Amino acid sequence: MKIAILGGGHGAYAAAADLSENGHEVRLWRRDAQALKPVQQLGSIVLKDAKGAREVPIALATSDIAAALRGAELILLPTPATAQHDIAALMAPHLVDGQVVFLAPGTFGSYVMARQVQATGNRADIAWAETGTLPYLARKHAEREVNLTIRAVRLPTGVYPERLSSRAIEVIRRAYPSVHGCGDALSGALMNAGPIIHPPLMVMNAAPLQHFERWDIHNEGTQRAVRDVTDRLDQERIAIRTALGHGAPHYPLADHYNNDQWMYGDAHKKLVKSGDWRETIDLYAHRYITEDVELGLAFLASAARFAGVDAPLTHGILAVVGGFLGRDLRAGARTLESLGLATLTPTELKQRLHDGA
Repeated sequence: MKIAILGGGHGAYAAAADLSENGHEVRLWRRDAQALKPVQQLGSIVLKDAKGAREVPIALATSDIAAALRGAELILLPTPATAQHDIAALMAPHLVDGQVVFLAPGTFGSYVMARQVQATGNRADIAWAETGTLPYLARKHAEREVNLTIRAVRLPTGVYPERLSSRAIEVIRRAYPSVHGCGDALSGALMNAGPIIHPPLMVMNAAPLQHFERWDIHNEGTQRAVRDVTDRLDQERIAIRTALGHGAPHYPLADHYNNDQWMYGDAHKKLVKSGDWRETIDLYAHRYITEDVELGLAFLASAARFAGVDAPLTHGILAVVGGFLGRDLRAGARTLESLGLATLTPTELKQRLHDGA
């Protein structure tokens, strides 16, 4: 299958190497042409995992997004939600009927990007899908070298418009057999693990993050009190999903720590053992804040308001982060209110997400 991968981060390089090794024709697009040169010049990415390190040829590495998208059946965006607006604008002139765009994860970006592309006048019938996490736990070790710690074994995925769900899931599963449908785009967005796991880790590790040069929030930063807050925050997410009519499985984050039933299977010990997450984190600019709090947690809070669910931790953590950022995060760009959806009834919202615009 011809697959376009848009992005230049850990997930994009992991996907490019992994999917190429699995026999797909991968076109890797990165807007930073200079940073892409090492892959272009050698035509490959070094993939490291439990099998060792090896060179994996890539069909095309390009900074020309039209070339990457041309003929692609699947378009994968393993990029932060903060990049979605710019990428949607670049994609819009080149998307055609039948293509499937897969956001991993999405933060309701499937709906947001679809509407942005439509606003440019592109009326192509495109399926926009999003899942709850990246298909990989991975970190780049060099300009064209990526270390893949673990692959996801379960990827619940919502689709906008939901009427295209069957086709979208069939296409995505040819690349990622671990994908399964979980309903509409709102259901997919409420599977996003980032706004659950990362905000408590950032807030409750704020002092060591600012004090130490490098700190592993997943190792010594994950203590009992942090876990308790994370579990209760996740219970609010599940209550919101339930109130909005989205059924199980909800993939409770506790399974990430306690057993092998979560999206990555038994991953936490491998994540910590890798050492790849001992890093310098800027508390004000890291994507765990800009993506998972300012967009993701604000979105979750708006969904709680819409569903009439009491979510004190969601609103409280959002307020604390707003406190050190110095602004009110309740009126974020990714809330149901800002997207013009909060005035709909639950039935009207469900219909909108099923039919599309």
